[in-house]
Amino acid sequence: MKLKLELVFKDRVGIVSDVSSLLAGEGYSIVCMEVERRHDRSHVHIEADGAGEGAFAALRQRFESMRGLLECREVQTLPAEERENRIKVVLDTIGDGVMSIDGGGRITSINKVAREAYGCAGEDVTERSLTSLRLPDHGLLDCLHGRELHDARRELATPLGRLQFFVTRTPIRDGVGRIIGAVEIARDMREIRKLARTLVDADHVGFDDIVGHHPAIEAAIAFARRVAATDAVIAIRGESGTGKELFARAMHAESGRKGPFVPINCAALPEQLLESELFGYERGAFTGGRREGKPGLFESARGGTVFLDEIGDMPLASQAKILRVMQEQRVRRIGGEAEVPVDARIITATNRPLERMVEDGRFRQDLYYRINVLPMHIPPLRERRGDIPLLANHFLQQLASRIGGAAPAFTDGALARLRSHEWPGNVRELKNVVERAAILAGGAVVDDQFILFSHELGKGVFNAARTASAAGQGDTLKEQVTNFEKKIVEDVVRRAPSIRKAAKILGISHTALLDKMRRHGVILEE
Repeated sequence: MKLKLELVFKDRVGIVSDVSSLLAGEGYSIVCMEVERRHDRSHVHIEADGAGEGAFAALRQRFESMRGLLECREVQTLPAEERENRIKVVLDTIGDGVMSIDGGGRITSINKVAREAYGCAGEDVTERSLTSLRLPDHGLLDCLHGRELHDARRELATPLGRLQFFVTRTPIRDGVGRIIGAVEIARDMREIRKLARTLVDADHVGFDDIVGHHPAIEAAIAFARRVAATDAVIAIRGESGTGKELFARAMHAESGRKGPFVPINCAALPEQLLESELFGYERGAFTGGRREGKPGLFESARGGTVFLDEIGDMPLASQAKILRVMQEQRVRRIGGEAEVPVDARIITATNRPLERMVEDGRFRQDLYYRINVLPMHIPPLRERRGDIPLLANHFLQQLASRIGGAAPAFTDGALARLRSHEWPGNVRELKNVVERAAILAGGAVVDDQFILFSHELGKGVFNAARTASAAGQGDTLKEQVTNFEKKIVEDVVRRAPSIRKAAKILGISHTALLDKMRRHGVILEE
């Protein structure tokens, strides 16, 4: 039976020797001992073998007779065990494979990812020789002779297929530089490629990009995660600006589909163009079309996701054809006879009351039941006001990352003003208000005077222009507007990393911004 103890002594010479002698005299074998000095105290942690029932009480009496003992108690876990367990949890949590060996080539630690990759999941391989594992090579042993390896490509055949990864190997040295072991870190190339696509693809959106802690939005995210990998039609319901397309993009990203995400705004396309865009057309189908014909968006989305936004605004004739596509997974181009198979997952969204529209005959009942397989609702912003500060600061950070520099901070008054608004435009409106406020404030703090809603823009711009104007009361309206525009241009150009970025922030073309800079005498600083 093992005994674990913590002894606290008034610091003196010979404590370890005295403790070891006492335990040996009582027939105990010391498994490990650790001493930590804290000011004038020595904390001695011991694990010993050979203890029987009631051993601690008898042993405690012997320890209490030792000079300088202040405390003696039995413990469940030693500090070394805590450190080891903490490191093990950290290593098992990270996504890279990590393995280390000692100076003799024996495995001292290996995390969950590495065990699974090397085919020893569920086994305790510590203390085993590195050469006993099924590895593409045993180059980690070379590190014991001082060699290093950085981001080398390796492959390994596993039951799940061929695994490709990048390997980094480094020697472990003691305080005087002697090599006492080595560590290997393996990074899965699939994860690296996924990260690279995320960084390169500006349209990539995941569930982590959806901001909010309100129970209603968390429930919507949880539901979307569950259904993302299915092929069933998803019907997203919610007011304008709540983030329906954001959810659709996140579900597409989580679905694992290799094809593209193709959004279609059914309300933005004229009725006469909607079908040609959705289904495509053959050569000579109608005047004004491409000579060679054109594939439709359903064909373009093969292997991906079609997002039918505002499906409630789709004409009845088009609704019938959409229903046929959903049922048969085929499309027929306008003017064509052949049917083209499509493999596209469909997500729909609307802010319209479809049930009432079905009763009024403005939406097909059969299509309604076809798209309403897995309905989900996104709550409006006014129902989750607690998320407003979180979202507002998120948009400030986004703006700061686009134009460079640190993000400004909201005052309490500004946040209170944001919370008090009803937000008919929901998250989209909040983003516009926040970005406008940050540009108008032009400094490290955004006060409530810069929080301007749509119905206040005329008054707000006038007041902000007066604040920004050096001329003050004597300026005419035209002069104040000119001064105000100059200040905005100066602030954005100063903060943006390039003229093109500044133009994008202001929502104008590159040449239009250059023209305004010339008119206002705004000069780029070297």
